[in-house]
Amino acid sequence: MAVRYDVAIIGCGPTGVVAACLLGQTGLSVYVCDRSTEVYDKPRALALDHEIMRIFQQLDVVDEIEPWVEPFTPSEYFGVDGQLIRRLTMANPPYPLGYTPSMVFSQPHVERVLRRRAHSMVNVSVELGVELVSLTQNDERVLLGIRSASGAERSIEATFVIGCDGAASTTRPLIGVSLDDLDFDEPWLVVDVLVNDRGMAKLPKASAQYCEPDRPCSYLIGTGNHRRWEISLRPDEDPIEAATPSATWGLLSRWLSSDEGELWRQASYRFHALVVRDWRRGRVFLAGDAAHQQPPFLGQGMCQGIRDVANLSWKLGEVIAGNVSGRKVEQILDSYGLERSTHVRSLTARIKDIGAMICERDPIAARQRDRRLLTECDGVVQDTPRQALMPGLDAGWLSQRYTSGRGAMFPQPWIVDRLGGMQRLDDELGYGWRLVIADASLPLPAPRHRLAVLRLGRGGHRERDGVLQAWMNNHSCSAVVVRPDHYVFGAASSEVDLDRLLDEWEILCGLTWQL
Repeated sequence: MAVRYDVAIIGCGPTGVVAACLLGQTGLSVYVCDRSTEVYDKPRALALDHEIMRIFQQLDVVDEIEPWVEPFTPSEYFGVDGQLIRRLTMANPPYPLGYTPSMVFSQPHVERVLRRRAHSMVNVSVELGVELVSLTQNDERVLLGIRSASGAERSIEATFVIGCDGAASTTRPLIGVSLDDLDFDEPWLVVDVLVNDRGMAKLPKASAQYCEPDRPCSYLIGTGNHRRWEISLRPDEDPIEAATPSATWGLLSRWLSSDEGELWRQASYRFHALVVRDWRRGRVFLAGDAAHQQPPFLGQGMCQGIRDVANLSWKLGEVIAGNVSGRKVEQILDSYGLERSTHVRSLTARIKDIGAMICERDPIAARQRDRRLLTECDGVVQDTPRQALMPGLDAGWLSQRYTSGRGAMFPQPWIVDRLGGMQRLDDELGYGWRLVIADASLPLPAPRHRLAVLRLGRGGHRERDGVLQAWMNNHSCSAVVVRPDHYVFGAASSEVDLDRLLDEWEILCGLTWQL
């Protein structure tokens, strides 16, 4: 007889394990499985950002993860003649989400922390060394066939399933979902090196993009003495040969010799831009690399997968808890694909534009690019914060009132209480639906079910750095309803606006379901 769970997750990489932890925190019964028995001991993802650290905070693991994280250095772009043509940096403090906006990290260590968190939850069952072999579903449940390494098979039942099983997903073809090709296909060699002190003394102190027509490449500064090169391969080069130690050291000779570092990993990849056409089939959802792949030029691959499950997990929780009913169930479940598809496609388009700039192979066109970029900044390269390139949400489970800030990531300031104690906003207010009021003159509305409220001022709580007030001023509002995934449901600038916003929220997301 099949064991029954609320949610089953296929794949226990970063996306799958975060999904398991988020769902487990809500009290749901969760099953998560993976073919591998151990965390892969080499880095694949290199970068994460403050939105992801905020999710790690929600999972109560951020203190364990912070030792394995360092600020991302600026990324300097060099043109045909070695001149600086662009620089990506991060916003100046105070930081809007309470963490350094852009970071590098040690993936194996961070994954181990996340797996320990999943194992610690009594309602989360982690099974490793098994694979998905079959999937059938009806209107009430999904039945999964799971095979162990010994060949034994058994069945798992779940109300919902999330396929987080990577680019070579088994889940995706089993539910008949195809990928849209967004027209980016480039062969690259990715090399990770543990550099010794002599080598470190030679290397650039900032990450770099060498926008050179002969061989575009990237140099990235990881944690500690970890350095990564992403090197474009020419059409006549054999990717397998390029990944051999001798060939790899030949490609790295511009920066290092073989006695100045140890090859940690080298692998040839084709950088793709792919997105699924359907994020959901019935009770089965796709997330992470199973749902999308993008070139690495902003370091957003893993971040996008974690955003997927942060978006989906609270919606599944609402449905399973019975907080939505009738046709609202389909609407909230469909909003996952609507929101994530728009966001992923928008960000992928921006990443492709960066890739096209880096990968220009025509020397004449590359020089024109350099001149254009320098002309646009009057010859003085300005810093561009990486996070300025991140889109918000355009449509989905949001207020239908098109207020400024709707669909944006809400800031997380440091909050000071009446006794002088200080903590981040989410720790103060919780991780469900939240109402934040930043105008002390605005009357406190009547209590609403499942809506935590924080009003700043009037001798009560205040923020330390003015982050929230600056955000409110920028969006001409004084009160905001925030979703469980920290995106803004809607904003209000007056008592009347707030009453209307809360009425809409209660109809859409509360106990009355008239819509």
